[in-house]
Amino acid sequence: MIWNEPNNKSHWDPEIDPDWSKFAEMTIAAARAIESVNPAVKRVLGGISPIDPQYIQRLEGHGVLDHLDVIAVHGFPLDWNLWNINEWPAKIDEIAAVAPNHELWVTEVGVGSFGAEEVQEFGVKRTAELLIGKVPRIFWYSLYDLPQAWGATTRHREAEGSSYYRHFYMGLLKEDGTPKLGLKAFEPYAADLGLMQWFHYRDPRLDEAVAWLKRLGVTKLRTGLSWADSFREDAIGWFDRQMEALQDFDVTVTFCFTPEHLGIAPHHTSPPQDPNQFADFCAAMIERYAPASAVQEPARVAAE
Repeated sequence: MIWNEPNNKSHWDPEIDPDWSKFAEMTIAAARAIESVNPAVKRVLGGISPIDPQYIQRLEGHGVLDHLDVIAVHGFPLDWNLWNINEWPAKIDEIAAVAPNHELWVTEVGVGSFGAEEVQEFGVKRTAELLIGKVPRIFWYSLYDLPQAWGATTRHREAEGSSYYRHFYMGLLKEDGTPKLGLKAFEPYAADLGLMQWFHYRDPRLDEAVAWLKRLGVTKLRTGLSWADSFREDAIGWFDRQMEALQDFDVTVTFCFTPEHLGIAPHHTSPPQDPNQFADFCAAMIERYAPASAVQEPARVAAE
């Protein structure tokens, strides 16, 4: 997957790129680089949030869709989106209408327990009813609650009010690993509802998470390899450890987040100064973890 929620201003800076031409240039360069290393790997547009068909048409006008296999969407109708959970099929149809030649995946869907665990329990069941069979891949967000001490990846933080704090209640497990009601609701659908779980640099939850995924019967996982993290000490060592731990799953890996020293602005949401540097990172990760000799159709790894 190429980037994460590019039309969400917490993850891409529209003030620097108001017409999305910089995002288009970066995405096309990355898609070409991924294809050059392994054409069997599906190239996925970073999941859009909000779900906006006009945004897809804008990218099509820049030629982006010609270089992608999959369009991805994200939805959180009981927490952040201003639409009803029962509108999921209609939201899928809106994007299918403007991208009829592409697969459509839901690469993040979630309901938090901010108000009550029973809300999440209902959300898991209703999401499964609405989306299984509608799209070929679905990733529930997420396995773990985000630890309060870590902070959510957003430019606006507490200025978002309760919307910011909902970030910390999206897991099926509490921060300490205690199961919520939503976990039991998820288990019958685990083979069809994959899981999306970000692993932070040297994340101490990795091994426990893998054990939970196997216990639940999850086969499809979405996670990320951060371009910004690639400049940390022993980053490749951590990436190797993460990808080795996940080798038994069908993995969709997201490439995103600009290193501060390589952005037009010194922030992870900034377009890069040179889009080819991001493309080089994507190519290097595919070469390392999904080389052409190791991945056959259907690909075991997808690049968002």
